[in-house]
Amino acid sequence: MKTVTVRLPDSVAAQIEAEARRRQMSKSDVVRERLEAGQEYGATTGSTIERISDLIGSIEGLPSDLSRRKKHFLRTTGYGRKRTR
Repeated sequence: MKTVTVRLPDSVAAQIEAEARRRQMSKSDVVRERLEAGQEYGATTGSTIERISDLIGSIEGLPSDLSRRKKHFLRTTGYGRKRTR
């Protein structure tokens, strides 16, 4: 079995710790169960494009070639530049 290290928000870590104490099992077992349950959930929800299809084209006013010229668009909007006060 391999070891993986992840960083979790404090709230999620606290939920996992509380569940592990309540069920008298290790935190690793709780995380493993949650990951396995998520894997089953993900397999039945369809492809990524199906899950976000309602978002496609939902923002007005963006250039039609944004995917090809994203750096140009970000440069013209000032994204990434330091702000002056």
